[in-house]
Amino acid sequence: MTDAADSDDRMLSHWRDAFARHLKSEKRASAYTQRNYGATLERFDAFLRGHIGAAATLDHLAALETRDFRAFLAERRNEGLSPPSLKLELSALKTFYKFLKKRADIDNDAIAVMRGPKAKERLPRPVNEADAEALIEAAQTQKTSVRKETWEQARDAALMTLLYGAGLRISEALSLRWGDAPLGETLRIKGKGAKTRQVPVVPAAREAVEAYRKLCPYGGEADGPLFFSTRGKPLSATLAQRTMAKLRAALGLPDSATPHALRHAFATHLLSAGGDLRAIQELLGHASLAATQRYTKIDRDNLIRAYDKAHPRA
Repeated sequence: MTDAADSDDRMLSHWRDAFARHLKSEKRASAYTQRNYGATLERFDAFLRGHIGAAATLDHLAALETRDFRAFLAERRNEGLSPPSLKLELSALKTFYKFLKKRADIDNDAIAVMRGPKAKERLPRPVNEADAEALIEAAQTQKTSVRKETWEQARDAALMTLLYGAGLRISEALSLRWGDAPLGETLRIKGKGAKTRQVPVVPAAREAVEAYRKLCPYGGEADGPLFFSTRGKPLSATLAQRTMAKLRAALGLPDSATPHALRHAFATHLLSAGGDLRAIQELLGHASLAATQRYTKIDRDNLIRAYDKAHPRA
């Protein structure tokens, strides 16, 4: 019986489960990361069963070479994965191997030096200032195939004003509690990796949230959600994205006008107005300055377009 248990402890399937618990309980990774990393390891496990002809163990994982990892990525590329998605697959494997090194004393030099395929940099796609204002205004007066109550319109306007006015991720805004309001001049936000930051809240956002709370038929419990669905459940990101899709269609805006585009707009418009890059990094909760520096490229492109349009010699 003990031998069987020891054997199970050496299987990749066992360590996949342990890694999933680690991501959820210790790293407090987002649901998105947990789901994607778990799916990558499930595919990697299935690939190895065919690649080595047996269920993978820790010994197999330690012995894999660069060509083995490249074979897995090649299979995924043949399935239609783009270079950015392949880099995410490789990132999941590297994170898993770092976990194995700490927990199972498994080291693999091949995965440590692997580099993902080069991909064209994808810049954030913010909405411009006028479109951001139009989206918020449309949320207050929206007319859809299913009539919305006044409180729901106020909710959608408050949510979008927060995304644009405070640069929040949709998950961060939806994680706010009823007891967080009335909002003060700053708001304590728990972002990715359970990192907390303080963000200023503009008066328009405070007023929009308070207007929604006065109309909302639910709420009252401090630990309950701030944003509710029609049926009194916590508002989901899917519903918020669906609402945005209807609004952008009504306004004739492109598909890139998403809730996250309002966060991009927050950063871009601050930078255009002379905001300090380090300060914007803190406000967005970016772990590295490199992530924030992408917005400087957008601002540079806007300057070039303005020059080409306005300069008499352009």
